[in-house]
Parts: sequence; C-alpha cells; structure tokens
Amino acid sequence: MKEAMRIKDHPILGPRGRNRKVFIEVDGRRVAAEEHEPIAAALTAAGIFVFHRSKKTSSPRGLFCAIGRCSDCFMIVDGIPNTRTCVTPVREGMKVETQHGLGQWKVGT
Repeated sequence: MKEAMRIKDHPILGPRGRNRKVFIEVDGRRVAAEEHEPIAAALTAAGIFVFHRSKKTSSPRGLFCAIGRCSDCFMIVDGIPNTRTCVTPVREGMKVETQHGLGQWKVGT
C-alpha cells in the first residue's frame, strides 16, 4: 500500500493506528485501503484526487473541507450517488465511481 501520502504521526492526534488492509474498486481499478478509514483518505493515499466533475463546467472536484459540509467529495458508492466520501468509511469490496454532475439514481432504487 502506498504510504507516502499517509500521515504517520499527526502533531495533535498522535501516531495513527493500523487497520486491516482491504481492497475497493474505484472506476474498475482495484485500490488498496485501510478498513474504516474514510474513502477520500484511501483515494488520496492511492494518488486519486478527482472524485467528481461539476455539472456546469465539468471541472474536477476532490477533497475540500474533509468534514462532510461541502459537496466536493461526492462520488457514487455501491450505486448510491452523492455519497460524501470524506465521512464514509471504507469496507472490503465496495465499488466507488467518479460522479459526473448531480449523479443519477439507478432505476428501481
């Protein structure tokens, strides 16, 4: 797992704990993550910085506030659009997709 983008010893929170290594699927690509960490943290550690594209200009959006207050980290997670990836924990086998615009609910959900 790529460790260069992970904070190992936070100046306030202290050293980070170790969680079980799991894999998630991001736009069809297998990505290593740590169980229970926010999806956005796993993506950032993997070098993925574009989470969705805006409706009007299709400009890239990624992690911004990291506390669930903005909409920059919206992605489609297990078929559910507009999921705030900065506050949604990783679990083994989840499917994450880049969201384009407002996101569309699948028929029958």
